[in-house]
Amino acid sequence: MSNHKRLIIFSLAVLLLAALLRFWNLNSLPVFADESIYIRWSQVMRAEASLRFLPLSDGKQPLFMWLTIPFLKIIFDPLVAARTLSAIAGLGTVVGIALASYLLFKNWRLTSVATVLSAALPYLVFFDRMALADSLLTMFVLWAFILSYLSVSHLRLDMSQLAGFALGFAWLTKSPAIFAVVMSPTLLIFLPNFQFKTIFKSFCLLTITFCISFGMYNILRLGPEFHQIALRNQDYVYSLTEVLRHPLDPLIPHLKDSFSFYLYLLTPIGLLFAFWGLIEGRLTHWRSRLVLAAWWLIPVVAQSFIAKSFTARYLLFTVPFAVILIAHAIEHISQKTQKHLLVYVASALIFFPSLAIDYQLLSRPEDAPLSRIERSGYLEEWTAGQGIREVSAYLRQAAKSGSVLVGSEGFFGTPFSALQMYLNDVPNARIIGVGVWIDSVDEKLTNSLVDNQVFLVVNSSRFHVFDPESIGLKLIASYPKSARPDTTREYLLFFQVIPVK
Repeated sequence: MSNHKRLIIFSLAVLLLAALLRFWNLNSLPVFADESIYIRWSQVMRAEASLRFLPLSDGKQPLFMWLTIPFLKIIFDPLVAARTLSAIAGLGTVVGIALASYLLFKNWRLTSVATVLSAALPYLVFFDRMALADSLLTMFVLWAFILSYLSVSHLRLDMSQLAGFALGFAWLTKSPAIFAVVMSPTLLIFLPNFQFKTIFKSFCLLTITFCISFGMYNILRLGPEFHQIALRNQDYVYSLTEVLRHPLDPLIPHLKDSFSFYLYLLTPIGLLFAFWGLIEGRLTHWRSRLVLAAWWLIPVVAQSFIAKSFTARYLLFTVPFAVILIAHAIEHISQKTQKHLLVYVASALIFFPSLAIDYQLLSRPEDAPLSRIERSGYLEEWTAGQGIREVSAYLRQAAKSGSVLVGSEGFFGTPFSALQMYLNDVPNARIIGVGVWIDSVDEKLTNSLVDNQVFLVVNSSRFHVFDPESIGLKLIASYPKSARPDTTREYLLFFQVIPVK
């Protein structure tokens, strides 16, 4: 068999593996609060064209929601529809890692390692299966990197324009795309020579890239609440004045969190090799390693300085650059043995533990090893949506025999937006918020008993009633979330509101 055929078969096998890990059983994880909000926005925007900039009301760029709309038309389950978009973006990231690694190192073995690892690493697989904007952002940032590299290293106008579009799409997806804009000039290190004419031409090409991306971003000014992006960003980051007042807080805690994210989701051996890739090889490929280090670590440190809250998905767009460094370290290790046997051993030490974690994510996510922050948010607390699918199925059936009114804890996220998301196509089912401290039955629910079937959905930590039946609440079902470290559990409580005798 020719090398060309082997390459095609290998590429198809890796893409198949990546697709299986991203598309199989997309409902394995319960709906997350932010997922339900984004999907609900997409449903509203689909139904009402005048609200296509609705996410701006909360300071969010709308590209992920725009792209979700076509999937809602062809896939009945709204959560699976939106997660399918992220899975497709994840495949785009795998292909991008393969291309970027080859462009930077011109080594097919290194490229093969990077591609295989990117298909299976839990950090990418986990978020490529979530209906969050971060997977889409990661793909666009990586392709902006690739196209900017081609533009600068080959002085190509067409690549410069394509890089501008990739950066623009990234910026229309999420604000951290600004890191890609800021770090693009680091690619000037790959100029074919450093004569004045070449440097001038490269700056012109970068200017074209920035102008296109900035122009695309300013499409959002067509929305009436464009200013909310800047205002809401202030809720997530500290100002420079605040950072200077306490430079080590939250820097040190967030750096510890970052280490934890990479340790769990990049695997311990993967994280070790990522740092090893920075120094392995002495001066060989020093430009490639320097740029990869910048695109990986600068956003980590910068966000650790300024972020008020911190989760693993905020660093997802840095992972492709760490993966390429891992592959570089493995390739240099393998060169120390005949027939490069160590490349298989070193890769296996990352690949097979990754597959084991992926299997848990696809089948039993509560057993998967996750950092404390991720496990709490996605599986244990009110933001995790265990039981909401089952409650929605019950309410859908109830709506066949008459009008349904559902009182939900809160006014956004889970369970409120998630119930709206699942019951979007049920015209006689209405969801209303009744607050986040539930110690009585809201009069809006009791007053509706005459001509509606009335229900209440609330998380146990927000429910403060000792005897529910005494206030007219009949428990239909209780859905446990994953156990906390102290063995306690949050529950989603599903009540029917009945007249008090």
